Amino acid sequence: MNDNDIERKIQAVVFDMDGLMFNTEDIYDRVGATLLARRGHEFTLDLKRRMMGRQNREALQIMIDFCDLKDSVLELNHESNTLFLDMLPQQIEKLPGLEDLLNWLEQTRIPKAVATSSSRVLAEAALGHFDLIPRFEFVLTGDDVKRGKPDPEIYFAAADRLNVTTTRMLVLEDSVNGTRAAVAAGAVTIAVPGHHQDDGEFSHVRHIARALNAPVVWELLEAT
Repeated sequence: MNDNDIERKIQAVVFDMDGLMFNTEDIYDRVGATLLARRGHEFTLDLKRRMMGRQNREALQIMIDFCDLKDSVLELNHESNTLFLDMLPQQIEKLPGLEDLLNWLEQTRIPKAVATSSSRVLAEAALGHFDLIPRFEFVLTGDDVKRGKPDPEIYFAAADRLNVTTTRMLVLEDSVNGTRAAVAAGAVTIAVPGHHQDDGEFSHVRHIARALNAPVVWELLEAT
């Protein structure tokens, strides 16, 4: 079976969340900048890219090691969660194409789920702000897996719950770590990199789109 045969039989779609569905990566930038400014450090682009797409605890440990902080992961996690939840209501926005794609998937009855590295409390706050949770079969978070992206565990778990093989599952991701996880799971993967990933290395992905409503997304779905 060739790649075209595989892509013509997509049975489910799985969305990453931060930077793909919402502008929450921008909010995390402000959270990271505030956390580190309080400690006399700068939240650099290099540090941002090291943390992006990883589970909260892994990302915060990277921050601690990178900046030689004395705080524990638990302490930083509590502080960052408080900042994020305070900023979210005024700053969160849906990214282009999200609503059109969700509506189309619902009209065609293609199951969809979320698989995010964010913690459940933050994921549910972001999705719940737009009342999106009921529109998905389920939401998998970084709290639900032992190994975060780029490990493929979360996408194997998503395929299992959707009762599809990973080769029949389309994954939409914005980060290098996220796309590596999806590709390692064997999923049909589209990278939708935002401005945080403008120079990200996506040679492992066969499809790159600039938005969720880009032609390549529709072409893959309409071929099913």
